[in-house]
Amino acid sequence: MIYSSKQNAIIKKIASLKDKKGRREHGLYIVEGVKMVSEAIKYGQDIDCIVISERCDFIAPGSVETITVTEQVFSYLTGEVTPQGVLAVIKIPENSLTTPSGNAIILDGIQDPGNMGTIIRTASACGYSDIYLLSCVDAYSPKAVRASMSGIYFVNIHKCEVENLKALLSGFEIIVADFGGKNLFEYTPSGSYAIVIGNEGNGVSDEVKSLADTVLTIPMDSKIESLNASVACALMMYNLKKEF
Repeated sequence: MIYSSKQNAIIKKIASLKDKKGRREHGLYIVEGVKMVSEAIKYGQDIDCIVISERCDFIAPGSVETITVTEQVFSYLTGEVTPQGVLAVIKIPENSLTTPSGNAIILDGIQDPGNMGTIIRTASACGYSDIYLLSCVDAYSPKAVRASMSGIYFVNIHKCEVENLKALLSGFEIIVADFGGKNLFEYTPSGSYAIVIGNEGNGVSDEVKSLADTVLTIPMDSKIESLNASVACALMMYNLKKEF
């Protein structure tokens, strides 16, 4: 069967996942493209279904429900400018709000989905498996998922409130990236830690900054006011980890 109507209930449900409200209602999100869909299968993601355009020759495993749609319907579902004709609908993991299993990342007010996805991708590459979100953009939005380049499969995303942090991170050094701190490149943490990266325009909120054990600064030329949030986070992650 080839689905050809945008009004079909299944198609409307999948289309709703492009919006935060739909993702929250159904507990599902979308990944697109041959690479990310193949890796979702390879790494055992909880796939609800795979949607394939009628002109795409992607072969899904028999254990996964597959929906074939017309080119017009696929264009309606996709967020890609040049879609590859395959997307997967995946269940959003239900991660309980627990203490991290290793060093962690705290994102305070990140609003750009590209930054969110890039941070997730880098955290996965660098071995940070727990990311705590305080008033951030949805990590499962299509743009964030796309920017994560499958990194979203390998991290635990926790939505959190500031008042939860102290108990969750008891025994962890809370390291805030901000101006006026110690030189990042001259600092070595003595134990487990959590890196705090703030909002793109306003930095780390005063409420979160008050929890800091350490403030670290990335030295830069005086002509430049600040770094992109995802770049700053990457520098913090790699330089504090020291070894792999």
